[in-house]
Amino acid sequence: MPSTRILIVEDDHEIARLTAMYLNSEGYDTKIINDGALALDAINQYQPALLILDLMLPGLSGIEICTQARTFFKEPILVLTACNDELSEVNLLQLGADDYLTKPVRPHVMAARINALLRRSKAPKKPNYDAIELKRLKIDPRRQRVEFRGEVLELTDSEYDLLLLLTKNVGKIISREECCQQLRGIDHDFSDRSIDMRISGLRKKLNVDCSSKQLIKTVRNKGYMLLNE
Repeated sequence: MPSTRILIVEDDHEIARLTAMYLNSEGYDTKIINDGALALDAINQYQPALLILDLMLPGLSGIEICTQARTFFKEPILVLTACNDELSEVNLLQLGADDYLTKPVRPHVMAARINALLRRSKAPKKPNYDAIELKRLKIDPRRQRVEFRGEVLELTDSEYDLLLLLTKNVGKIISREECCQQLRGIDHDFSDRSIDMRISGLRKKLNVDCSSKQLIKTVRNKGYMLLNE
């Protein structure tokens, strides 16, 4: 059985080498690209099961690669970033990244994230659900289609999964831990902000009518709640 392919797009040669060495020891087949300008062709040619993408690259930035790759690459994208700028990370998740890790990366944490992303991407699709209709929101799980006040929303897979989870529990508080467990299948890391960032991205897309009423409410120290208003 062939090994799972992972493409590493990272301009720091030592980080790329160590990442590939660790993943190879875990049984993955890896390929390294050090120049962002070569990344898109490499994705097409190598056909990886998962892409590890550095944010700051020569030739083409991680954001540009992520945006362009999503037009043809449907597998998970894990971003590595040294940037603590929340806005940059939110934008990256909105543009199609499935998860991110802040450098320096701990190998066992990377392995856990990769395993969770691959497990989710390979999981058989669940049976069709009936359409979910709220006052301002309509979800058709058969087509993974979301409408807000009659307008179709363009959501990433991660945003859609999170919104579907909240919608199935409308009016109930869902903790960040539950979100991580349900969406990733791994324990929550209190240093990780990806759930908060997906919530932020969803709020922006669910506020296209400039309404002052947000559908997703933050319940302090408890989690999030989707309101049917």
